[in-house]
Amino acid sequence: MSSLGIRDFIESSRRVFTISKKPDLEEYLQMLKITALGVIVLGLIGFVVAILFAYFGPTAIR
Repeated sequence: MSSLGIRDFIESSRRVFTISKKPDLEEYLQMLKITALGVIVLGLIGFVVAILFAYFGPTAIR
């Protein structure tokens, strides 16, 4: 990577940090709820797959 590319990256990164702001409590709680929902959904999918795999066994995949 050339030094010009690094300078552009640093400049754009500085611009992003200048514009960005710390989330307030409402935004934080919304992100927390969405993240928790995603973790629960993925956990449930994994649990269902594990139950199906335990019930049907590895021979059902063939």
